[in-house]
Amino acid sequence: MKKTLAFVLLTLLLASCVSESEKPNIVFIFADDMCYDAVAAHGLNSEVITPNLDRLAANSLTFTHAYNMGAWNGAVCVASRAMINTGRFVWNAYPYDKTPKMTALNEEGKLWAPLMKSAGYDTYLTGKWHVKVDPEKVFDYVAHPRAGMPKQTEAGYNRPLSENDTTWKPWKTEFGGFWQGSKHWSEIVGDDALGFIAQAKEKENPFFMYLAFNAPHDPRQSPKEFVDMYPLENISVPESFLEEYPYNEEMGCPRTLRDERLAPFPRTEYAVRVNRQEYYAIITHMDQQIGRILDALEASGKADNTYIFFTADHGLSVGCHGLIGKQNMYDHSIRPPLMMAGPDVPKGKKTDVAVYLQDIMATSLDLAGVEKPDYVEFSSLMPFVKGKQQESNYLAVYGSYKNQQRMIRTEDYKLIIYPTAKVVRLYDMKNDPKELNDLAQEASYQEVVKTMKEDFKVLQKQYNDSLVIDF
Repeated sequence: MKKTLAFVLLTLLLASCVSESEKPNIVFIFADDMCYDAVAAHGLNSEVITPNLDRLAANSLTFTHAYNMGAWNGAVCVASRAMINTGRFVWNAYPYDKTPKMTALNEEGKLWAPLMKSAGYDTYLTGKWHVKVDPEKVFDYVAHPRAGMPKQTEAGYNRPLSENDTTWKPWKTEFGGFWQGSKHWSEIVGDDALGFIAQAKEKENPFFMYLAFNAPHDPRQSPKEFVDMYPLENISVPESFLEEYPYNEEMGCPRTLRDERLAPFPRTEYAVRVNRQEYYAIITHMDQQIGRILDALEASGKADNTYIFFTADHGLSVGCHGLIGKQNMYDHSIRPPLMMAGPDVPKGKKTDVAVYLQDIMATSLDLAGVEKPDYVEFSSLMPFVKGKQQESNYLAVYGSYKNQQRMIRTEDYKLIIYPTAKVVRLYDMKNDPKELNDLAQEASYQEVVKTMKEDFKVLQKQYNDSLVIDF
């Protein structure tokens, strides 16, 4: 009897060990300021060159309509990263944008990395963090944690004024920024990732890698060879080009906003082309580093048991609608790429179901076998991966920026609300995906406006949004 009991206990122990060792690895690759259109495989931009992200897309399920929920300040990335690391919706994450409160959450094991660690994962960070807690206290291993952005210089603003304005160039290392230190920051993220993968392949514990590029955030710097891949005459101006957005002051994007100062006012087609040239170049340079990471995973022998997520904290305007930054409710700024690759994930497939990029956190917990805590408000993507669900987990997509912008987006329409200006803008997203034609004042769409305002109030209650909109 004792022998039988010991045998049973040993069997259970071995089963537990096998189960732990077979947990999948999770690799989270995070870009900064990257819109959905900036991946060539998505088929919306024939100018950008992203062979390695295209390779990832060919092995991924791509969520074509992933969104960031908003921000409480101009640094939209702060809110995005607070949401993905706490699992909380925007206004419920906001109170934790303070070091003591975020540190307390971490000590309670309630941030993303500690939750993965509780499931037996080795956790690793390199690159941009920008969450108000020391990353050394959050992750098991930390390489090069970075601040919100590489240091911009005054020469990087209000440019270029003309074709003769050649003072600032992306490859000039004297301006610091991404060039501050031994080598370009994107290359350091690649180096760090390869170093950790080399160590991890010798270990039994599953790993969670948080690889956060600062690219393609400004200052948009890259080696000259990448800029030369984009001759200026081949760069087009967005269809939504404007010399200046009509509600920029009321919506909280004045001429003095840091992001908007990058290009001169009024906007010129030449300045927009140059900004987009530099944007594409730093993306292609980052893409090269991502290729190195994908190759290393393949060579490690771990790829068959590894899930890879790629997204960005939000998108970017880069000249669309007369704007340069991300502090707006247009799809180019609130809709980043989101790809997921891994065992049993459909390859080369797309789904247009509406999700939030922060759903990745809940998905990773699902894959790790961690029961989702009550405070994690975002939803796992696994039901879509497995083909068990087609409808979104959300009534509609909600968007916010400080108290100066609100948005609701359904499959058919988007309503943007500017409370300070007491203005709404309505777009037909099926027939006008580039959001060129505002329908809000047309008589035939007044019922749509009314219905969407009512639906937005429902979202406000769900997302703890207390802003009063009385028009």
